[in-house]
Amino acid sequence: MGRAPAPGAATPPLLIACALGIEQLALRSGDRGGAPGPVTVLRTGMGPERARTAVSRALGERRRWDAAVIASGFCAGLAPGMHPGDLVVADETRGPDGTTACTGPDLLVKALVRAVPGRSVHIGPLSGSDHVVRGPERAALRGMGAIAVDMESAATLRTARAAGAFGEGPGARPVAAVRVVVDAPEHELVRIGTVRGGISAFRVLRAVLPAFYEWHRSLLLPRR
Repeated sequence: MGRAPAPGAATPPLLIACALGIEQLALRSGDRGGAPGPVTVLRTGMGPERARTAVSRALGERRRWDAAVIASGFCAGLAPGMHPGDLVVADETRGPDGTTACTGPDLLVKALVRAVPGRSVHIGPLSGSDHVVRGPERAALRGMGAIAVDMESAATLRTARAAGAFGEGPGARPVAAVRVVVDAPEHELVRIGTVRGGISAFRVLRAVLPAFYEWHRSLLLPRR
């Protein structure tokens, strides 16, 4: 699954992309120990176009050309029974430009269970949107199998896969999406951070970094 660096080569970096300042604050204030290589928490701004622009620019820099990429932050849960603070691991992201398969989602699920004990972790398709999705639109996405929706993950991963000379297949750039549910069908929130659900989601997002590092470390292991 991993791309072992050549002998003497620097460890490939990890780029964690999020949209909002509050998401960046949570990710930057989490546990920074244990990272196997350089880590950047990039604030892209809201929406798919800003995500595409920011991620493309970041990966165009020489020091990040071979970075693994994780899209993270908050999302809207679509499945009944989801609660604020639940975690979503995408096995694929879906957007208008197509579907992007994620790298090692099962490993991320196991790592998150260890990093954030007691929190539910859901795995499945993560849909992208260019606007906040509510009501009937959420039901329609759920009817197509998606378990959550956000505005940046699909654009982030699609852009990351297209950047550089990695291509698809075994040598593709490792990409993943991990989101924290901030509202769900039975728990819709109006403003992040002003109610208990938003605070709960913020605390969970602060706790995910060790799982990200474990995923990143696994990519550096020799192929079996």
